[in-house]
Amino acid sequence: MQPQKEDQQVERFRARCRQRGLPFTAQRRAAYEALLARDDHPTAEQVFEAVRATLPDVSRMTVYRTLELLVDLGLVHKVCHPGKVARYDCNLHPHHHLVCVRCNRLVDFEEAAFEGLPSPRAARRLGFEVDDYTVQFRGVCADCRHHGERRSEQASRRR
Repeated sequence: MQPQKEDQQVERFRARCRQRGLPFTAQRRAAYEALLARDDHPTAEQVFEAVRATLPDVSRMTVYRTLELLVDLGLVHKVCHPGKVARYDCNLHPHHHLVCVRCNRLVDFEEAAFEGLPSPRAARRLGFEVDDYTVQFRGVCADCRHHGERRSEQASRRR
C-alpha cells in the first residue's frame, strides 16, 4: 500500500478508536500497519510475528484482540474457510477469493460477472438476513501445480 494511503487508513483507525472511547496504542497501530504492509491474507500468528519484530514485548493476545477490533470497526475483513485458520484482509472492496487446497494460499479474485449478485432468497425464507458474502473457488494454484508436475516427472524418471 502507498505510504500516503496507509497514513490515511491509520488515521481512520485512530478516529474510530476515539469515537468508541478506546485508546489508540502503539501496539494497535503496529498491528494495523503490519496488516496494511501486506498484500496477502495473513493469519493472526503472521501478524503477531511481524509486530513482534518491531515491538518485541507485545503479547500475542494484544495482537489477536486488535485484529478482532479492526474487524469490529469495519477496517478489516476476516476471511474464513472450513478447517483452516482465519485470515485477515484489508481489501474492503467487494471481491471473492481463490483458495489453493494444497498450500492454503488465498488470492483476491475480482470478476465482473460476480458484481451485484443478489442476496440468496433462500436465506431470507429461512429467516436469515445476509449482510455480506463472498464466493470462494477451491482448487490448485499455479505454483503447486507446477511443483506437482515436476515431482511427477522426477518420479517417472526414477522408474
